[in-house]
Amino acid sequence: MSERKLRIGVIGCGDVAYRRYFPALAAVADRVEIVGCCSASEASAKRAAAHVRHWSPDATAYTDPGRMLAEARLDAAFNLTPAPLHTPINQACLDAGVHVYSEKPLAGSIAEADRLIETAARNQLLLLCAPGVAVTRRFRWLSDIVASGRFGRLTLAVGQFARLGPATWREYTGDPTVFYGPGVGPVHDLGVYRLHAMTTLLGPVRRVQAMGAIGIPHRVVRAGPLTGRTFDVTAPDQVVINLEFANGALGQLLASFGIPASQTPWLELHFETATISFPGSSDDKDVPASVFIDDESQLGLEGWIHGVFPPPPSDQFEVIETGALHFVACLRGEEKPILTAEHARHVLDVILKAYESIADGRSHETETTF
Repeated sequence: MSERKLRIGVIGCGDVAYRRYFPALAAVADRVEIVGCCSASEASAKRAAAHVRHWSPDATAYTDPGRMLAEARLDAAFNLTPAPLHTPINQACLDAGVHVYSEKPLAGSIAEADRLIETAARNQLLLLCAPGVAVTRRFRWLSDIVASGRFGRLTLAVGQFARLGPATWREYTGDPTVFYGPGVGPVHDLGVYRLHAMTTLLGPVRRVQAMGAIGIPHRVVRAGPLTGRTFDVTAPDQVVINLEFANGALGQLLASFGIPASQTPWLELHFETATISFPGSSDDKDVPASVFIDDESQLGLEGWIHGVFPPPPSDQFEVIETGALHFVACLRGEEKPILTAEHARHVLDVILKAYESIADGRSHETETTF
Protein backbone atom coordinates (compact mmCIF):
# COMPACT_ATOMS: atom_id res chain seq x y z
CA MET A 1 0.00 0.00 0.00
CA SER A 2 1.41 3.35 -1.04
CA GLU A 3 1.68 6.01 1.65
CA ARG A 4 1.35 8.91 -0.77
CA LYS A 5 -2.05 10.49 -1.25
CA LEU A 6 -4.10 9.37 -4.22
CA ARG A 7 -4.52 12.10 -6.81
CA ILE A 8 -8.24 12.39 -7.55
CA GLY A 9 -10.17 14.17 -10.29
CA VAL A 10 -13.88 14.95 -10.02
CA ILE A 11 -15.70 15.30 -13.33
CA GLY A 12 -19.12 16.87 -12.89
CA CYS A 13 -19.33 19.44 -10.08
CA GLY A 14 -23.07 19.63 -9.49
CA ASP A 15 -25.40 19.02 -6.60
CA VAL A 16 -24.32 15.48 -5.71
CA ALA A 17 -20.65 16.45 -5.60
CA TYR A 18 -21.27 19.00 -2.86
CA ARG A 19 -23.79 17.04 -0.83
CA ARG A 20 -22.14 13.62 -1.02
CA TYR A 21 -18.75 13.19 -2.66
CA PHE A 22 -16.78 16.18 -1.39
CA PRO A 23 -17.69 15.46 2.26
CA ALA A 24 -16.82 11.77 1.85
CA LEU A 25 -13.44 12.49 0.28
CA ALA A 26 -12.69 15.19 2.85
CA ALA A 27 -13.14 12.54 5.54
CA VAL A 28 -10.16 10.65 4.08
CA ALA A 29 -8.03 13.71 3.30
CA ASP A 30 -5.06 11.92 4.85
CA ARG A 31 -5.28 9.41 1.96
CA VAL A 32 -6.58 11.37 -1.03
CA GLU A 33 -6.35 14.84 -2.52
CA ILE A 34 -8.51 16.37 -5.22
CA VAL A 35 -6.22 17.85 -7.85
CA GLY A 36 -8.82 18.49 -10.55
CA CYS A 37 -12.41 19.70 -10.58
CA CYS A 38 -13.93 19.57 -14.06
CA SER A 39 -17.22 21.09 -15.19
CA ALA A 40 -18.56 22.35 -18.51
CA SER A 41 -19.04 25.69 -16.76
CA GLU A 42 -15.84 27.51 -15.87
CA ALA A 43 -17.58 29.21 -12.94
CA SER A 44 -18.79 25.85 -11.63
CA ALA A 45 -15.33 24.30 -11.92
CA LYS A 46 -13.68 27.23 -10.13
CA ARG A 47 -16.29 27.17 -7.38
CA ALA A 48 -15.70 23.44 -6.80
CA ALA A 49 -11.93 23.82 -6.72
CA ALA A 50 -12.22 26.66 -4.23
CA HIS A 51 -14.63 24.60 -2.13
CA VAL A 52 -12.12 21.77 -1.56
CA ARG A 53 -8.91 23.80 -1.51
CA HIS A 54 -8.79 24.01 2.28
CA TRP A 55 -7.93 20.30 2.33
CA SER A 56 -6.76 19.85 -1.29
CA PRO A 57 -4.61 22.93 -1.87
CA ASP A 58 -3.59 21.89 -5.41
CA ALA A 59 -7.18 21.59 -6.68
CA THR A 60 -7.35 23.10 -10.17
CA ALA A 61 -10.40 24.00 -12.21
CA TYR A 62 -10.88 22.51 -15.68
CA THR A 63 -13.61 22.76 -18.29
CA ASP A 64 -12.17 20.07 -20.58
CA PRO A 65 -11.91 16.50 -19.22
CA GLY A 66 -9.25 15.69 -21.82
CA ARG A 67 -7.06 18.51 -20.59
CA MET A 68 -7.44 17.42 -16.98
CA LEU A 69 -6.56 13.85 -17.91
CA ALA A 70 -3.48 15.08 -19.76
CA GLU A 71 -2.23 17.54 -17.15
CA ALA A 72 -3.36 16.55 -13.65
CA ARG A 73 -1.49 13.22 -13.30
CA LEU A 74 -4.57 11.53 -11.89
CA ASP A 75 -4.63 8.18 -10.17
CA ALA A 76 -8.42 8.01 -10.27
CA ALA A 77 -11.51 9.95 -11.28
CA PHE A 78 -15.07 10.19 -10.04
CA ASN A 79 -17.51 10.58 -12.93
CA LEU A 80 -20.48 12.58 -11.59
CA THR A 81 -21.65 13.95 -14.93
CA PRO A 82 -25.24 13.60 -16.24
CA ALA A 83 -26.12 10.06 -17.33
CA PRO A 84 -25.76 10.63 -21.12
CA LEU A 85 -22.09 11.56 -20.59
CA HIS A 86 -21.12 8.54 -18.52
CA THR A 87 -19.94 6.38 -21.42
CA PRO A 88 -17.61 8.88 -23.14
CA ILE A 89 -16.19 10.21 -19.85
CA ASN A 90 -15.59 6.73 -18.44
CA GLN A 91 -13.99 5.63 -21.70
CA ALA A 92 -11.71 8.69 -21.85
CA CYS A 93 -10.52 8.11 -18.28
CA LEU A 94 -9.79 4.43 -18.87
CA ASP A 95 -8.01 5.17 -22.15
CA ALA A 96 -5.82 7.64 -20.22
CA GLY A 97 -4.86 5.00 -17.67
CA VAL A 98 -7.01 6.39 -14.85
CA HIS A 99 -9.06 4.28 -12.42
CA VAL A 100 -12.77 5.18 -12.49
CA TYR A 101 -15.70 5.34 -10.11
CA SER A 102 -18.82 6.12 -12.12
CA GLU A 103 -22.16 7.34 -10.94
CA LYS A 104 -24.99 5.18 -12.21
CA PRO A 105 -25.66 4.08 -14.84
CA LEU A 106 -22.28 2.76 -15.94
CA ALA A 107 -23.15 3.32 -19.61
CA GLY A 108 -26.07 3.82 -21.95
CA SER A 109 -26.10 0.36 -23.52
CA ILE A 110 -24.78 -3.14 -22.92
CA ALA A 111 -22.33 -2.78 -25.81
CA GLU A 112 -20.94 0.42 -24.30
CA ALA A 113 -20.61 -1.23 -20.90
CA ASP A 114 -18.81 -4.18 -22.51
CA ARG A 115 -16.26 -1.84 -24.09
CA LEU A 116 -15.63 -0.10 -20.77
CA ILE A 117 -15.11 -3.40 -18.98
CA GLU A 118 -12.78 -4.64 -21.72
CA THR A 119 -10.74 -1.42 -21.62
CA ALA A 120 -10.41 -1.54 -17.83
CA ALA A 121 -9.25 -5.16 -17.95
CA ARG A 122 -6.79 -4.50 -20.78
CA ASN A 123 -5.28 -1.51 -18.97
CA GLN A 124 -5.39 -3.23 -15.55
CA LEU A 125 -7.58 -0.50 -14.10
CA LEU A 126 -10.26 -0.48 -11.45
CA LEU A 127 -13.74 0.34 -12.77
CA LEU A 128 -16.43 0.53 -10.09
CA CYS A 129 -19.92 1.93 -10.25
CA ALA A 130 -22.50 3.43 -7.90
CA PRO A 131 -24.73 2.86 -6.06
CA GLY A 132 -22.81 1.61 -3.05
CA VAL A 133 -25.66 -0.54 -1.71
CA ALA A 134 -23.70 -3.80 -1.56
CA VAL A 135 -20.92 -2.37 0.63
CA THR A 136 -23.17 -0.85 3.28
CA ARG A 137 -23.20 -2.54 6.66
CA ARG A 138 -26.92 -3.27 6.24
CA PHE A 139 -26.48 -5.28 3.03
CA ARG A 140 -23.33 -7.05 4.14
CA TRP A 141 -25.43 -8.25 7.10
CA LEU A 142 -28.36 -9.27 4.87
CA SER A 143 -25.99 -11.10 2.52
CA ASP A 144 -24.66 -13.06 5.49
CA ILE A 145 -28.22 -13.99 6.51
CA VAL A 146 -29.05 -15.20 2.99
CA ALA A 147 -25.83 -17.19 2.74
CA SER A 148 -26.34 -18.79 6.16
CA GLY A 149 -29.70 -20.30 5.24
CA ARG A 150 -30.92 -19.74 8.80
CA PHE A 151 -34.38 -18.73 7.54
CA GLY A 152 -34.39 -21.08 4.59
CA ARG A 153 -34.31 -19.87 1.00
CA LEU A 154 -35.00 -16.24 0.07
CA THR A 155 -37.96 -16.66 -2.30
CA LEU A 156 -39.30 -13.14 -2.90
CA ALA A 157 -38.02 -9.56 -2.66
CA VAL A 158 -40.41 -6.61 -2.92
CA GLY A 159 -39.07 -3.07 -3.02
CA GLN A 160 -40.03 0.47 -3.80
CA PHE A 161 -38.36 3.83 -4.22
CA ALA A 162 -41.23 6.23 -4.63
CA ARG A 163 -41.50 9.99 -4.21
CA LEU A 164 -42.25 13.05 -6.37
CA GLY A 165 -38.71 13.39 -7.64
CA PRO A 166 -36.07 16.14 -7.75
CA ALA A 167 -38.49 18.88 -8.85
CA THR A 168 -39.89 18.84 -5.29
CA TRP A 169 -36.62 18.42 -3.36
CA ARG A 170 -36.12 21.63 -1.38
CA GLU A 171 -32.38 21.04 -1.11
CA TYR A 172 -31.80 20.33 -4.81
CA THR A 173 -29.65 22.95 -6.55
CA GLY A 174 -29.53 21.63 -10.12
CA ASP A 175 -31.90 21.36 -13.08
CA PRO A 176 -34.50 18.69 -12.15
CA THR A 177 -36.36 18.69 -15.48
CA VAL A 178 -34.03 16.15 -17.12
CA PHE A 179 -35.08 13.52 -14.58
CA TYR A 180 -38.60 13.43 -16.06
CA GLY A 181 -37.60 12.70 -19.65
CA PRO A 182 -36.35 9.75 -21.69
CA GLY A 183 -33.09 8.15 -20.59
CA VAL A 184 -33.43 9.09 -16.92
CA GLY A 185 -36.70 8.72 -14.98
CA PRO A 186 -37.41 7.02 -11.66
CA VAL A 187 -35.88 3.64 -12.53
CA HIS A 188 -32.48 5.00 -13.59
CA ASP A 189 -32.40 7.50 -10.74
CA LEU A 190 -34.07 5.70 -7.82
CA GLY A 191 -35.10 2.16 -8.72
CA VAL A 192 -31.49 1.32 -9.50
CA TYR A 193 -30.81 1.30 -5.74
CA ARG A 194 -33.39 -1.42 -5.17
CA LEU A 195 -32.23 -3.39 -8.19
CA HIS A 196 -28.69 -3.39 -6.83
CA ALA A 197 -30.06 -4.45 -3.44
CA MET A 198 -32.12 -7.32 -4.84
CA THR A 199 -29.39 -8.61 -7.13
CA THR A 200 -26.83 -8.35 -4.33
CA LEU A 201 -28.96 -10.75 -2.29
CA LEU A 202 -30.53 -12.93 -5.01
CA GLY A 203 -28.01 -12.84 -7.83
CA PRO A 204 -28.70 -12.27 -11.54
CA VAL A 205 -32.13 -11.68 -13.05
CA ARG A 206 -33.24 -14.03 -15.82
CA ARG A 207 -36.45 -12.38 -17.05
CA VAL A 208 -38.06 -8.93 -16.82
CA GLN A 209 -41.62 -7.71 -17.31
CA ALA A 210 -42.71 -4.12 -16.73
CA MET A 211 -45.41 -1.52 -17.12
CA GLY A 212 -45.07 2.26 -17.00
CA ALA A 213 -47.24 5.35 -17.24
CA ILE A 214 -47.19 9.09 -16.66
CA GLY A 215 -49.13 9.69 -13.48
CA ILE A 216 -48.61 13.45 -13.05
CA PRO A 217 -48.01 15.05 -16.46
CA HIS A 218 -47.14 18.60 -15.37
CA ARG A 219 -44.70 19.68 -12.64
CA VAL A 220 -43.51 22.86 -10.95
CA VAL A 221 -39.91 23.23 -9.76
CA ARG A 222 -39.86 24.05 -6.04
CA ALA A 223 -36.22 24.94 -5.43
CA GLY A 224 -32.94 25.92 -7.06
CA PRO A 225 -32.29 28.22 -10.02
CA LEU A 226 -35.46 27.13 -11.87
CA THR A 227 -37.86 27.69 -8.96
CA GLY A 228 -41.38 28.27 -10.22
CA ARG A 229 -40.82 26.87 -13.71
CA THR A 230 -43.55 24.55 -15.02
CA PHE A 231 -42.57 21.68 -17.30
CA ASP A 232 -44.08 18.58 -18.90
CA VAL A 233 -43.23 15.00 -17.93
CA THR A 234 -42.28 13.18 -21.14
CA ALA A 235 -41.40 9.68 -19.90
CA PRO A 236 -43.10 7.29 -17.45
CA ASP A 237 -42.96 8.60 -13.89
CA GLN A 238 -44.55 5.39 -12.54
CA VAL A 239 -42.87 2.07 -13.35
CA VAL A 240 -43.65 -1.38 -11.95
CA ILE A 241 -41.16 -4.16 -12.71
CA ASN A 242 -41.57 -7.90 -12.17
CA LEU A 243 -38.37 -9.92 -11.93
CA GLU A 244 -37.59 -13.60 -12.27
CA PHE A 245 -34.16 -14.44 -10.88
CA ALA A 246 -31.89 -17.13 -12.25
CA ASN A 247 -32.19 -19.06 -8.99
CA GLY A 248 -35.99 -19.23 -9.32
CA ALA A 249 -36.85 -16.50 -6.82
CA LEU A 250 -39.12 -13.59 -7.77
CA GLY A 251 -38.93 -9.85 -7.24
CA GLN A 252 -41.09 -6.79 -7.71
CA LEU A 253 -40.09 -3.14 -7.83
CA LEU A 254 -42.07 0.10 -7.86
CA ALA A 255 -39.99 3.09 -9.00
CA SER A 256 -41.92 6.34 -9.05
CA PHE A 257 -41.65 10.10 -9.33
CA GLY A 258 -45.44 10.27 -8.95
CA ILE A 259 -46.09 9.43 -5.30
CA PRO A 260 -46.33 12.22 -2.69
CA ALA A 261 -45.62 9.87 0.22
CA SER A 262 -45.81 6.23 1.23
CA GLN A 263 -45.70 4.17 4.39
CA THR A 264 -45.05 0.95 2.50
CA PRO A 265 -41.74 -0.67 3.50
CA TRP A 266 -38.99 0.24 1.08
CA LEU A 267 -37.82 -3.35 1.04
CA GLU A 268 -39.27 -6.66 2.22
CA LEU A 269 -37.40 -9.95 1.99
CA HIS A 270 -39.50 -13.10 2.25
CA PHE A 271 -37.70 -16.27 3.29
CA GLU A 272 -39.21 -19.71 3.86
CA THR A 273 -39.51 -19.15 7.62
CA ALA A 274 -39.09 -15.39 8.07
CA THR A 275 -39.77 -11.95 6.65
CA ILE A 276 -37.37 -9.03 7.02
CA SER A 277 -39.07 -5.68 6.49
CA PHE A 278 -37.61 -2.17 6.36
CA PRO A 279 -40.05 0.65 7.17
CA GLY A 280 -39.14 4.33 7.29
CA SER A 281 -36.70 5.96 4.89
CA SER A 282 -33.93 4.09 3.11
CA ASP A 283 -32.00 7.39 3.17
CA ASP A 284 -31.48 6.75 6.89
CA LYS A 285 -28.52 4.39 7.22
CA ASP A 286 -29.54 3.56 10.78
CA VAL A 287 -33.22 2.69 10.20
CA PRO A 288 -33.98 -0.62 11.95
CA ALA A 289 -35.62 -3.68 10.46
CA SER A 290 -38.65 -5.65 11.61
CA VAL A 291 -38.30 -9.43 11.48
CA PHE A 292 -41.18 -11.92 11.50
CA ILE A 293 -40.29 -15.46 12.53
CA ASP A 294 -42.64 -18.24 11.39
CA ASP A 295 -40.79 -21.10 13.04
CA GLU A 296 -40.76 -21.61 16.81
CA SER A 297 -37.43 -23.38 16.53
CA GLN A 298 -35.85 -20.09 15.40
CA LEU A 299 -34.82 -18.08 18.48
CA GLY A 300 -37.59 -19.77 20.44
CA LEU A 301 -40.38 -17.50 19.26
CA GLU A 302 -42.99 -16.93 16.60
CA GLY A 303 -44.03 -13.39 15.60
CA TRP A 304 -42.59 -9.95 14.92
CA ILE A 305 -39.38 -8.56 16.40
CA HIS A 306 -39.03 -4.81 15.85
CA GLY A 307 -36.01 -2.53 16.12
CA VAL A 308 -33.50 -5.01 14.70
CA PHE A 309 -30.11 -3.58 13.67
CA PRO A 310 -27.08 -5.05 11.92
CA PRO A 311 -24.17 -5.91 14.21
CA PRO A 312 -21.86 -2.95 14.93
CA PRO A 313 -20.01 -1.00 13.78
CA SER A 314 -22.49 1.10 11.83
CA ASP A 315 -21.59 2.93 8.63
CA GLN A 316 -20.08 6.38 9.07
CA PHE A 317 -21.90 7.71 6.00
CA GLU A 318 -24.97 7.04 3.86
CA VAL A 319 -24.92 4.78 0.81
CA ILE A 320 -23.48 7.24 -1.76
CA GLU A 321 -20.55 8.24 0.40
CA THR A 322 -19.96 4.64 1.48
CA GLY A 323 -19.56 3.62 -2.15
CA ALA A 324 -17.02 6.38 -2.78
CA LEU A 325 -15.00 5.38 0.28
CA HIS A 326 -15.06 1.73 -0.83
CA PHE A 327 -13.45 2.81 -4.11
CA VAL A 328 -10.69 4.63 -2.21
CA ALA A 329 -10.13 1.59 0.00
CA CYS A 330 -9.88 -0.66 -3.07
CA LEU A 331 -7.36 1.65 -4.70
CA ARG A 332 -5.24 1.45 -1.57
CA GLY A 333 -5.50 -2.33 -1.40
CA GLU A 334 -7.53 -2.27 1.82
CA GLU A 335 -10.69 -3.89 0.41
CA LYS A 336 -11.56 -6.16 -2.49
CA PRO A 337 -13.83 -4.62 -5.15
CA ILE A 338 -17.52 -5.35 -4.60
CA LEU A 339 -19.24 -2.64 -6.67
CA THR A 340 -18.08 -4.19 -9.90
CA ALA A 341 -18.74 -2.95 -13.39
CA GLU A 342 -20.12 -6.38 -14.24
CA HIS A 343 -22.80 -6.01 -11.58
CA ALA A 344 -23.62 -2.49 -12.79
CA ARG A 345 -23.83 -3.76 -16.38
CA HIS A 346 -26.32 -6.43 -15.33
CA VAL A 347 -28.53 -3.92 -13.50
CA LEU A 348 -28.38 -1.68 -16.59
CA ASP A 349 -29.46 -4.72 -18.63
CA VAL A 350 -32.46 -5.21 -16.31
CA ILE A 351 -33.43 -1.54 -16.64
CA LEU A 352 -33.16 -1.55 -20.42
CA LYS A 353 -35.22 -4.74 -20.64
CA ALA A 354 -37.86 -3.15 -18.40
CA TYR A 355 -38.29 -0.24 -20.80
CA GLU A 356 -38.41 -2.63 -23.75
CA SER A 357 -41.20 -4.45 -21.93
CA ILE A 358 -43.06 -1.20 -21.32
CA ALA A 359 -42.83 -0.47 -25.05
CA ASP A 360 -43.99 -3.85 -26.40
CA GLY A 361 -45.90 -5.43 -23.51
CA ARG A 362 -43.76 -8.57 -23.50
CA SER A 363 -41.35 -10.10 -21.01
CA HIS A 364 -37.65 -10.00 -21.95
CA GLU A 365 -34.72 -12.25 -21.14
CA THR A 366 -31.57 -10.56 -19.87
CA GLU A 367 -28.31 -10.80 -21.81
CA THR A 368 -25.79 -10.55 -18.97
CA THR A 369 -24.79 -11.95 -15.62
CA PHE A 370 -22.22 -11.08 -12.94
